[in-house]
Amino acid sequence: MLDFNRNHFELFGLKPGFAIDAGALEQAYRSIQSEVHPDRFAHAGEAEKRLSMQWTARVNEAYATLRKPFERARYLLELQGIEAMDPNNTRMPPDFLMQQMEWRETLASAQAGKDFAGLQRLEKELRAVAEGLQGELAVLLDERHDYAQAAEVLRKYRFMEKLLAQIDAAYEEIE
Repeated sequence: MLDFNRNHFELFGLKPGFAIDAGALEQAYRSIQSEVHPDRFAHAGEAEKRLSMQWTARVNEAYATLRKPFERARYLLELQGIEAMDPNNTRMPPDFLMQQMEWRETLASAQAGKDFAGLQRLEKELRAVAEGLQGELAVLLDERHDYAQAAEVLRKYRFMEKLLAQIDAAYEEIE
């Protein structure tokens, strides 16, 4: 039977790291789900049904964590004992703070002017920055093992995700 003490990577038989084989993750997830899914235990005793449900929840949580870059990086840092999103640590480099203000002003201006093309330009720029941050995370976590710097990059990445979500909302508002 499966071991509840395994970390998410061990559960799926993957090497811990930010850069993962998405296909291998998907395949391992489906394989484990086929073993523990509650439908397989429909005629089993209550203890087995309960264990199946616990495993299903555990496998779903692990899959959701490893599938998303932000959550995967955050989890890798947690495995190192680092809480990257500690609300008491909101430190950001001054140049990134200035850039945040410029992006927010651009977003506000595009929203106010119902500037669809302006939103698209901003979205393209932000997606490129977010991809760059993912690349930095891969290097910092997988190659350099510089977890303190990775935590700072992860906080930047979180900001980018939130701003991209605001752009999505702005598109809906304009339409």
